[in-house]
Amino acid sequence: MNKNSQDTITQAIKAHRESLRKSLQHRLEVARSSNNDYLVRQLEAEAAYLHL
Repeated sequence: MNKNSQDTITQAIKAHRESLRKSLQHRLEVARSSNNDYLVRQLEAEAAYLHL
């Protein structure tokens, strides 16, 4: 694989992880504002599993 292809893949992976992080952060904020402790714990576990 050439350098440009590898760079494109690396950037896509970074963008995907950032999208996951932002989505999870928003979901956590909503769960916390709704006082949904069960969902907060689930989302925190998801974040830990994804290393976010």
